[in-house]
Amino acid sequence: MLTPTLFRSLFLGGFECSTHRRHDGRRLDLIAATGHDRWAAEDYRGMLRHGIRTVRDGVRWHLIETAPGRYDWSSFLPMLRAARELDVQVIWDLCHYGFPDGIDVWRPQFVDRFARFAGAVARLVREETDAVPFFCPVNEIAYWSWAGGDRAMMNPNAEGRGWELKHQLVRAAIAGIEAVRDADPRARFVHVDPVIHVAARPERPEDQGEAAAYTRAQYQSWDMTAGELWPGLGGRPELLDVIGVNHYSDNQWFLGGGTIGRGDPHHKPFRAILADVWERFGRPILVAETGAEGDARVPWLEYVTGEVLAAVEAGVPVEGICLYPILDYPGWANERHCPVGLLGYCGEDGQRPVHRPLAEALRRLQHRIETRRLQTLRVA
Repeated sequence: MLTPTLFRSLFLGGFECSTHRRHDGRRLDLIAATGHDRWAAEDYRGMLRHGIRTVRDGVRWHLIETAPGRYDWSSFLPMLRAARELDVQVIWDLCHYGFPDGIDVWRPQFVDRFARFAGAVARLVREETDAVPFFCPVNEIAYWSWAGGDRAMMNPNAEGRGWELKHQLVRAAIAGIEAVRDADPRARFVHVDPVIHVAARPERPEDQGEAAAYTRAQYQSWDMTAGELWPGLGGRPELLDVIGVNHYSDNQWFLGGGTIGRGDPHHKPFRAILADVWERFGRPILVAETGAEGDARVPWLEYVTGEVLAAVEAGVPVEGICLYPILDYPGWANERHCPVGLLGYCGEDGQRPVHRPLAEALRRLQHRIETRRLQTLRVA
């Protein structure tokens, strides 16, 4: 039965905290754009009202490190203290695509600066709270490498350098982990990347090998962190902790394009993807991001939860499911209202409308899981 041992609730809430520069140079800050920076305490209370006691949230490096080695904590301390006062457990993203201006991501100084920053965050967190801290060192290394290193969609806006960027981000993550552990040996880490499935088109069976290789590539940043791939980067097995898997409805596609929907015979059940991750790494798993837009929110959460329960019953240790983003947000490219959250845009008083169908589905699923857990305990 799904009984988390690391997190305080089965369902988590993820606050969109991207801070990258787009291809046109504009800096995004989704914590500010959603009003979460001003209303963090009220947002955390909103999570508690829905039985969510653990969240993912972000530390905005570009706001904090105002000059090399000089840290202004004013954007972070109110969030950290609100979480402490409300007893909300947080997985803090240390680098969610964004970094301070003036750092060249391709140079060794990027790794050094990030490590010092990560260590400084860990020391501050330890000063402010006695709880065992959780961090995501560098969010979605695989996606960032593709979007920023191959497709010039975000910083560093490069093309054809995705493999190089992946190496550099893994170096930074490893250095960050070591710096955090120096500051607080209790710290735990969630290594977050998308999980995918790529299939050959039915009319092109000769592409099956290439499609399988593309699918296997999803593991590269985790393999590098564990030292199984490119060990010269400094990876070691003890650096790989909780595996955070992100999965959405468009994470499966045919080689060359075309999403594989759930009704397609080439669709791979999410339970099987989770089992593959467990078999390969043998680490606890968190569904670190999942969600859908509009009316698809409820059926998608029901599907993912059912698949996670099936995986757990088959022996896969899934620690929880993070609804992401938990707040509606303005789209990266055009600022359109993306209705994805359990909670909507906030008013001047910090209050947010609740998406009732999703709230009711969440309550049903929580009750269902708790009922099955109690039945299992009685049988035992």
